[in-house]
Amino acid sequence: MLHLCPLSESLLISNSRSACDTDLLCRERVTFCINVSKQQPFPALKISGMRVPVFDEPAENLYKYFDRCADAIEDAGKQGGRTLVYCKNGRSRSAAICTAYFMKHRSLSLQEAFGDVVQWMLTDVQVSTHRLLKHAPEISQASGRTQ
Repeated sequence: MLHLCPLSESLLISNSRSACDTDLLCRERVTFCINVSKQQPFPALKISGMRVPVFDEPAENLYKYFDRCADAIEDAGKQGGRTLVYCKNGRSRSAAICTAYFMKHRSLSLQEAFGDVVQWMLTDVQVSTHRLLKHAPEISQASGRTQ
């Protein structure tokens, strides 16, 4: 399912597949993208963006990008924009960048910032799961399976 998870009014997180869906980006009014990967594509939609060229490996130095990314997210928000931070799966590198943003610009501790990012993402998954469960009978019937 293509989806962007809102972490605040001006910050969203997602995976690369959702990040490249032009209709979804337009619907969510995304104005800036941070692609936290060496290999994932940028959206075809012509919006501003930056690449953080790291692989999802512990040896990569993601720290050196924290300030630049956090400041870019803050600047976009102050201009009324919305930033999407994404990596391949939208769980590790992108979550670290969002956590750094909340620490720097919202003055949260690591535990508070990371806890908030995880909680927002889990809440979003729970909402999506609720929608799936609500429509499970129709999905099963359409596939010819019974529950």
